[in-house]
This record gives sequence, C-alpha cells and structure tokens, in this order.
Amino acid sequence: MTTPRTQYARSNDASIAYQVVGDGPIDVVLVLGFATHLELQWEAPPFARFLERLSSFSRLIIFDKRGTGLSDPVTEVPTLEQRVDDVRAVMDAGGSERAALVGVSEGGPMSVLFAATHPERVSALVLYGAMGRTTEAPDYPWASPAEALRESAVEFIAPYWGQNAEGMVELFAPTLAGDPLVAEFTARMERSAASPAMVQQIFEMFLDIDVRAILPTIHIPTLVLHRRGDRVVNRRAGEDLADRIPSARYVELPGIDHLPWAGDSDAVVGEIEEFLTGTRSVPEPDRVLATVMFTDIVGSTERAAALGDARWRELLSAHHEAVRRELERFRGNEVKTLGDGYLATFDGPARAIRCGQTIAEEARSLGLEVRVGLHSGEVELMADDVGGIAVHIAARVGALATPGEVLASSTVKDLVAGSGIEFVERGTERLKGVPDEWRLFAASP
Repeated sequence: MTTPRTQYARSNDASIAYQVVGDGPIDVVLVLGFATHLELQWEAPPFARFLERLSSFSRLIIFDKRGTGLSDPVTEVPTLEQRVDDVRAVMDAGGSERAALVGVSEGGPMSVLFAATHPERVSALVLYGAMGRTTEAPDYPWASPAEALRESAVEFIAPYWGQNAEGMVELFAPTLAGDPLVAEFTARMERSAASPAMVQQIFEMFLDIDVRAILPTIHIPTLVLHRRGDRVVNRRAGEDLADRIPSARYVELPGIDHLPWAGDSDAVVGEIEEFLTGTRSVPEPDRVLATVMFTDIVGSTERAAALGDARWRELLSAHHEAVRRELERFRGNEVKTLGDGYLATFDGPARAIRCGQTIAEEARSLGLEVRVGLHSGEVELMADDVGGIAVHIAARVGALATPGEVLASSTVKDLVAGSGIEFVERGTERLKGVPDEWRLFAASP
C-alpha cells in the first residue's frame, strides 16, 4: 500500500498533520499514544498491516499530535484540553461529523475526554492498553509511583532516545525484541517523531493524567481491550476503566506486547471490528502444535574473521548442507535461515531432539560449535513463516544453550517421556520477553 497523502488541519494556533485511509461505512479516528510519525509508520510492516486492517472496514483518520511527527513543533507540551481540540480539528478537516474513537495507551485518556465533552460526535469508544490514571495512588495501586517513572524517563529513555531502541522494543513490543532491523527502525521512528527534550516534556505531562472522575459520565458504547501480560500498562488499569464506564465491555487478550500492532494484532483488530460493525472478517489464524527449533553457530563472527571470507563461505555452505540433510531425515520443516542459523518446526518432539543432536555432531565434525533451542507449543502458520509465543520461547531457550548443547523447555521433556532420551536439568530461568519462569533441560548426548 502506498503512503496516504498527508494533509493539515488548523487547530487554534497549530497545524495538525493527518491522513484519511479507506472508504468503509464508518468513520474511525485512531488516537495513538506518545509520539508518532504519520509517513514513517507506513514503512514498518506490522504497523502498516495494523492500519490497513483498520481501514478495511472503516474510513480511518490518523494524525500526529502537536509537537510530534509532521505536526507543528511546540515550545511547551500541550494539555489534554488542547489535544482534544486537535482531535475535533482533524475530524472537521477530514469531513467526519461522527466517528468511533480508538484510543491506544496514552491516547486512551484523550479519547475519554473527547467522548465526555463531545458525545454527539462519538459513535463508539474503544480503549486499548489504556489507563484512567498514570501514577500510583492509594486507590490505584497497580501503577508505578510518579517519582519512579520520572527517574526511569531521565535515566533510561531520554539519554537513549533515537540512539539505541533495543530497550524500548523489549518493553513495548517484547515479541519483536532481538531483531536488529526492528531496533534500527524504532530508533529512526523516535528521532523523526520527537526530540529528546520534547519527549521529556510529554512524559511530564503524562504523569499528571487522571481522568477517572469523568469515566462515569460516558454513556457511549465502549470496548476496553487489554493484553494480560502487558508490561507497560497493568491489565488491572484496563479492568478499572471498564468498571468505571457504565456498560463498558472488557476483553482481555493473551499476549505480552503493549503495542497493538505487535504480537497477535489480528486478534486486536478482530475485536475492534466486531464491536464496531457486528462482524469479524479476520479469519482465525491456522494454529498447530509443533516443536520449534532454533540453531545458531557459536562465535561465527570471530571464526569468519579468522578464516577469511572465502574459507568461511565454504565452511558455512557445508554446514547448511548438513543441516538441511538432517532436517529432511528427521521430517523437520525448514522455516527460514537466520544469518548462520535455522528456524525449523517438527510434528514430533523426540525427532526434534535427535535432529538437534545430529546437527550439533555434524557441526563439530566441521570444526564448528552449534547451540540448539527447543520448545513445544501452539504456533501460528503465516504463509512461509511461523509466529506465536512458542517461537519466542524457543528462541530464548536457544540463546541460553552452551556450545554443542541441545537445550529444551520442560514442555519438550515432558512430551518425550518413555522415548529413552535422557536429560540433565539446567535450572530455572526467566526468559526475556516471556512471562513466568521456565525449567530448562539439556538433552544428553
């Protein structure tokens, strides 16, 4: 999809950049949180797909808040009231008399205030990953103290804004963590969306938000969506929103990502579409139980430097040939190569273990050391790829394996009981980006 044309709406003393996408029967205004960039966000495939899905059943209006992206820069961070005026200005300029508001994260309180003050212009309200208050209070214990959030912004956000986005990805979209391209794009998006000084001002304003008092005044059909493992905004904040808004519907989705376009975004869009239109066009994804394998050559960069390009390519080619031979032998499905490693799936965990052991042995015969990670769980089949939390768990397990080791989750170990495969317990670990603790076991040679 080509990037939609960016236009400007005049809101008092500021020009607000906006786009209109799609021609569906209902108008939807997407109110995103923090800092955005209208045109750059279309270059991120997960983000673009999320917007395309919303616009498939609506006439979608998106915009950059003043002080961010393509909208006018400001010297002082806007108030919620000014931002509500910006929503109205964008709707007027976009020719929308009445629309459903979809407020994401910090965009939730903005949407709440607009719906309360302009109910005649709001047909429905959807709040995803949102909150009524942003800091801890005696009657709001599931948020963080204001001072802790302020220190976090000063120490961990502002100094690295637009420079090193890996930490932000791990926090806001942990299922995308570990991909250098995602971190690189996120850093570019940050630099384009707001300056470090503006980010700090936005964060200060964010700490003052508390719209709980007006929630009982909302009498518009409301859907509150929250992912159970959201690390940025506790799910209890979503439950609290739904409890305070009369007749609001609360839907809790599985997942750990705060950003709605990360993880299972189809589930998020499906709930929104069904709530606003009465039907859901997104088909349920194909899911199967599989054992997921990640392989990785240990110290490949150093080895390549020591051998030289020609010899390294020759050695890597021999390794690839061996891996593919063993995958075929043990009925594994090669999903894709990842640098010098592989992502593969198996319909039997015992075959996955034995294939991993053979791959490690073949690699050692070539003078290489390979680590292998395994986890069994439900995976989502996506054309030529696979997704889901099981894939991320297998990747994290593989990262913890030692050279030459086939490391498996307890799920894999339990599924091969009686196979004769023996294991050595490697202890309990917290896997990056994955909830709960996991017992890990190394398959004995």
